[in-house]
Amino acid sequence: MSSPDAQELETIYSRRFRDNQEYRRRVWRVLVKHVFQQYIPPNGSVLDLGCGHGEFINAIKAATKHGMDLNPASAQHLAPEVHLMRQDCSEKWQLPDASLDAVFTSNFFEHLPDKAALGRTLQQARRCLKSGARLIAMGPNIKYLPGAYWDFWDHYLPLTETSLCEGLSANGFVIEQSHPRFLPYTMVKSRQYPDFMLVGYLKAPLIWRLFGKQFLVIAKKS
Repeated sequence: MSSPDAQELETIYSRRFRDNQEYRRRVWRVLVKHVFQQYIPPNGSVLDLGCGHGEFINAIKAATKHGMDLNPASAQHLAPEVHLMRQDCSEKWQLPDASLDAVFTSNFFEHLPDKAALGRTLQQARRCLKSGARLIAMGPNIKYLPGAYWDFWDHYLPLTETSLCEGLSANGFVIEQSHPRFLPYTMVKSRQYPDFMLVGYLKAPLIWRLFGKQFLVIAKKS
């Protein structure tokens, strides 16, 4: 998580997301309600890895909520109940062993410098998750984005759902679900859709095959 540096992260993301922040929050409320809340126990503990402006962690219902990010601007966007951890995710997390019911991450692994850093991150996730708890990961699938993947300055590590599943398995996880196509690539400079269309899309997996450019992988700590 050391490249780019914290100040550069703040500059990049403030420019990238400044025009559609409310729409992003609305989309994430729909995603949490119709997809992700079922995997997060309301009385449990969850970590949002690469929490950014907090769209997921602010919307999810959980008794204990953590967000991890190096972006200095994250703090001003997180709800008061979210504990922000500003640290390199590939170093030891400041959390006890077996203390989390879920680790969630969206569009974050591609920002890591290499697979060694990702491997160390997965090891920390496994250490902090309870037995049988889940890691839920979304991200751009290089398989369907051979050129557009590199349109963002801070993309370093190309992944597919298959390579991520292999890495998760090598680090002690059991794959529960692996969807090569889930959501479209990005909300940056994209059309804004009403909630009913978003819900309709989520309830029609066949349509994912047409528009999905991001994978969704759900894995359980063995």
